[in-house]
Amino acid sequence: MAKKKRAKAKTKTKAKKRGGGGITKMTYDLSPELAAIVGSKKSTRPQVVKKIWVYIKAKKLQDAKNRRMINPDAKLGEVLGKKPINMLKMAGALNKHIG
Repeated sequence: MAKKKRAKAKTKTKAKKRGGGGITKMTYDLSPELAAIVGSKKSTRPQVVKKIWVYIKAKKLQDAKNRRMINPDAKLGEVLGKKPINMLKMAGALNKHIG
């Protein structure tokens, strides 16, 4: 018996084009109170946090003795609340204004 050779069907694979390839940065709409501090109506979350820290340091709103506490002024109080807030809980307070 003779062995039959099967001809493999050649398949052409087309490379699928995919978007991005990296981490996409989500831009969010900001509340009017937060936009007044940050300076833009849309921004990414890391940019918002950076600009909040620039504002805090420019106005010297960190507590002198306990540097973890932030004493908000009237403008920042609309976003974070009127009471002093721990810097680690600041991101949670920003959630209400980012979206």
